[in-house]
Amino acid sequence: MELRHLRYFLAVAEELHFTRAAARLGIQQPPLSQQIRQLEDELGTKLFRRLTRGVELTESGVFLLKEARLILNQVEHTKAAVQGLARGTSGHIRVGFSNASYFNPVVSQIICDFRERYPNVVLTPFQSVTAELVHALHEARVDVAFLRAPFDDDGLASELIVEEPLVAVVPEGHPLAAQRDTGLAALAKDPFLLFPRATSPGFYDSIISACQQAGFSPKLGQEAPDIPSLVHLVGAGFGVSVVPQALSQISAQGVVYLPISGERPMAWTRLGSRRNETSEAVKNFISTARRHRIVGSVVAR
Repeated sequence: MELRHLRYFLAVAEELHFTRAAARLGIQQPPLSQQIRQLEDELGTKLFRRLTRGVELTESGVFLLKEARLILNQVEHTKAAVQGLARGTSGHIRVGFSNASYFNPVVSQIICDFRERYPNVVLTPFQSVTAELVHALHEARVDVAFLRAPFDDDGLASELIVEEPLVAVVPEGHPLAAQRDTGLAALAKDPFLLFPRATSPGFYDSIISACQQAGFSPKLGQEAPDIPSLVHLVGAGFGVSVVPQALSQISAQGVVYLPISGERPMAWTRLGSRRNETSEAVKNFISTARRHRIVGSVVAR
């Protein structure tokens, strides 16, 4: 039994007339009748009873009609799914987000744009720290990841998507809180809150380097599990910190955000992926991210 037999049978079964079915299929009636006879011979039963004007289904024909529709629908579904995967218009992408990278409006725009362009691709978010996401990319537990720091890994590709300035975060009662901005060196005497270096060594080191370039080594205080937690620890009076500008949208009680004057230290958001990626959907995601990349610009507050 071939799919063409089922398609011919379905046309006759729905039209209940060989001439109309042949016209619908775009073939002559004799070849159609021959194909139906071949199908009946293979199945060993009659599928139609010939009437004066047209035909009617036998009991076997009624059963085959239901099955033929299911089979042909599944064939069309499978065909569309395979073609969608080949074009990257369907599928599943696991997207990693590190260190509150999802707060960046450019990242949000990338996600929204991709979902609008490719509504049949399912995006599953995965939140973790940069170090864990790098492992997850290698182990194929995530397919792409927005990372807060540069990393050196021959097995992974990395594209800079957006850079934004860091801003100082101080408690509401801090002497600097009433100022419009501050130099980074003004934080030298305060306990400086950071996240553990192991979670994002590149980003951690860039902050330490920025402080040293400003003329001081920060007095490290309480560690926070991640960047958003730093804001709340500052509000609780544990010290001061710096965070990417996009995080200033966190309205934590007792916290003031201050632009950093002078040579402003920057934060980077990169898109990590596996080299030689074969998934067309993932390739489409990377292309979407490239269209939104903002490098050398300040992300609006």
